[in-house]
Amino acid sequence: MKQAPEHLVNLIEPIVEGLGYECVGIEYNPHPRHGLLRIYIDTENGVLVEDCTKVSHQISGMLDVEDPIADNYQLEVSSPGADRPFFKISQFEQFVGSTVTVNLFKPINKQRKITGQIDSVDGEVILLQQADQNIEIPFQAMSKARLVPDYAIKKGGRNGK
Repeated sequence: MKQAPEHLVNLIEPIVEGLGYECVGIEYNPHPRHGLLRIYIDTENGVLVEDCTKVSHQISGMLDVEDPIADNYQLEVSSPGADRPFFKISQFEQFVGSTVTVNLFKPINKQRKITGQIDSVDGEVILLQQADQNIEIPFQAMSKARLVPDYAIKKGGRNGK
């Protein structure tokens, strides 16, 4: 997955959780001039702009003091949205029965992008049901994974075909 390096996660996650939010995931895309540090937060009641501002202010202060990123970067705090990204195996467990789109580093069954319903999670392997077949996907083989919102499925969007 596209999770930020462990040292950033270890600095940021406790602050987000200490403020009362779930830290869904942290992305870091380094670039000498245009890096991006994106933090996804959530609560049972959803996330408002004020929540993102509050977390951004706290994280920004810590980053100024700790200075863990040498290059220039932009800090972005966001809700995960209806098509939430997955960063951890526990998120697949949380959404068993839901449809996801998974991008792979290397093809499985000649596919690098698979959309299917999460059937189960067994250790480090996610079992997706796609049409009439089950596909076992090792978590480490995934470069990216996102939930497919119900409204996209109902409108004939990404439905695994």
